[in-house]
Amino acid sequence: EDLDQIRDAIRPNTKLVHVETPTNPMMGLTDLAAAARVAHDAGALLSVDNTFASPFNQRPLDFGADIVVHSTTQYINGHSDMVGGLIVVNEDELHERLRFLQNAAGAVPGPWDCWLALRGTKTLHLRMRAHNENGARIASWLEGRSEVERVYYPGLESHPQHELATRQMDGFTGMISLEMGSLERARRFVEAVRIFSLAESLGGVESLIGHPAMMTHASVPEDRRQRMGLTDGLVRLSCGVEDADDLLEDLDQALAGAGRS
Repeated sequence: EDLDQIRDAIRPNTKLVHVETPTNPMMGLTDLAAAARVAHDAGALLSVDNTFASPFNQRPLDFGADIVVHSTTQYINGHSDMVGGLIVVNEDELHERLRFLQNAAGAVPGPWDCWLALRGTKTLHLRMRAHNENGARIASWLEGRSEVERVYYPGLESHPQHELATRQMDGFTGMISLEMGSLERARRFVEAVRIFSLAESLGGVESLIGHPAMMTHASVPEDRRQRMGLTDGLVRLSCGVEDADDLLEDLDQALAGAGRS
């Protein structure tokens, strides 16, 4: 998020700068065009993890990135039934170098996984519209709830980088993080949902809920999590493509059970 951090991290032998935007789970953004300039001025390539945004909502190559990576397990596949990843470039020489390394190292996905990912791309535009619509509606609704201390979603005007989001993203995905204020309230909330499933993944047609401090980021030391803003009260939502009214009803009853701070 802070370009000065990128500048400070670059060394004379730096060949690659890698960023994630939006970030998991705090939904922070990196200015892609500015990051590309910083990397290129240092003689390095810029690589971007675009998994949270999906290619439907954000295309880093258009902003100067050299490499884009996706977990195809998530939005691209969209059905939570395969594991994989991909690298996208728009320069022939770089493509040939990466293709050689893939072949030499054996990092080749299975044909069935590839077929499932390709199947997912056929409906990516349809699914992402639903994810975006549900995410925006639910984030706005959560922001008005007294049980929720803060909502992290780039599509909200309250997000500190909302203006940047509108410049480099066409939509804001179905990923939302919210602060419940304490571990106990977060625990009661995630245990009370009925439609959202408690799971670590994201980007599928089904809605998921997770507690990063106890799940996806449990291995991160507590002091580092605190510096990231990843508190014990943080909850992450992956809003699926179900009817938004059903999802809101589920969250409403779960928040009522969690109580206020």
